[in-house]
Amino acid sequence: MQLKHKIVALGVLPLLLSIAVICALVISLNRQLGDQQAQLIEDSILSSKRAELKNYVEMAQSLIAPLYEDGRGDAYAQQQVLEELRKLSFGVNGYFFVYDREGRSLMHARQTELVGKYLWDMKDPHGLPVIQALLKSAQSGEGFQRYAWNKPSSGQVSDKLAYVVMLDRWGWMLGTGIYLEDVERATQQARAEVTQDIRKTMLSIAVVALVAVLFVFATGMTLNVSEHRLADKKLQRLTQRIVSLQEEERSRVSRELHDGISQLLVSIKFQFELASHLLENGQAHDKGLHTLRDATGRLGEAIGEVRSLSHDLRSSLLDTLGLPAAIGQLAAEFEQRSGLTVIYNDNEFDCHLVDGAVISLFRIVQEGLTNIERHAQARNVSITLHGSKDNVRLTVIDDGVGFNVTQVERRQAGIGLRNIRERVEHFGGRLDLISVPGRSELNVLLPMKSTSGKC
Repeated sequence: MQLKHKIVALGVLPLLLSIAVICALVISLNRQLGDQQAQLIEDSILSSKRAELKNYVEMAQSLIAPLYEDGRGDAYAQQQVLEELRKLSFGVNGYFFVYDREGRSLMHARQTELVGKYLWDMKDPHGLPVIQALLKSAQSGEGFQRYAWNKPSSGQVSDKLAYVVMLDRWGWMLGTGIYLEDVERATQQARAEVTQDIRKTMLSIAVVALVAVLFVFATGMTLNVSEHRLADKKLQRLTQRIVSLQEEERSRVSRELHDGISQLLVSIKFQFELASHLLENGQAHDKGLHTLRDATGRLGEAIGEVRSLSHDLRSSLLDTLGLPAAIGQLAAEFEQRSGLTVIYNDNEFDCHLVDGAVISLFRIVQEGLTNIERHAQARNVSITLHGSKDNVRLTVIDDGVGFNVTQVERRQAGIGLRNIRERVEHFGGRLDLISVPGRSELNVLLPMKSTSGKC
């Protein structure tokens, strides 16, 4: 997977995960609220139905009260009460019923086939012994009982809520009930509304999520394009600098060859030709030998120039004696060439730097000494190379006129300091520049790869 795709994925996936968690929470909370709302609706309807049933029973009690309380022949009064209750009804399925304590049906206005039967053990589809439960509620004074019963108008079993009371003097249970289809319809409607609300909420969240994902994707792509363009520009600048540095190095080597070695070789050629001419003609034998000796000396100078140029390109001591010795030779040659006093110290450490770090430290010393020679107007230079098991520290100090570090950093430094900084950053090191009139200090810290091996 490409980096830009990883960035977009890291931006989109947490967003999608957060939205999924939010959706789950919304669904859970809405369902809980829906259940609570349905329960509240059911409780409210049942509360009103309880009050309605209680009123019906109290009305029936007030209607039969004269006969129930009359002392003239209980059998006659009982028959009259049953007849009065049979006539009472409310709505399509509203009626009264009477049972005795043994569960025998004494009166049922809608299901006359039950009259005279003992229904003590009859159970509803849920396994509830209906008559026993009704008698228990009546005797306890609670009065209300919910059960399933065959609805006369439809012939279908439906939930029913009854209210019953005991007529203790006769041992009867009087009651009535209301079927609860409207409660079920109301609760189902409430849950359907909650489901619809959940769907609308999910749709809204989906729209928001889609917009957010598109925004993150567009932002990621825009950032990627911007970073890609910036990286291309940096790569172009780096390529141009590499080409410029190569051309500068080639120009320097070309000048060294043309101004130094080439002129020496031409001079040597002329001296050899002159000596050859003198010796061939037998003229001034001593003068010819002197010319040969002079040419041989000039040839030695040319060889020295070649060695010096080769040393500038890469010190052979780096490959033979290591970094401390190579920097020591560089310091000695700089002191001899520039006339400055150079003090060099190292702790003769064994090290194994990251590949390429040794030549980078050597080049940093070269760059530092070149800058001192060109700009510092110094008289004394101190070079310290100190290694430990964790890192190696290089310090170059001079007593020159100094420079403004902030200003140099702001204008991105010259080529020399810029090369030093890039070399240090490439190996994950640290560069510190400190400069005041009379003291300029360059500190480089590079990590050590291991404690084994020779620098």
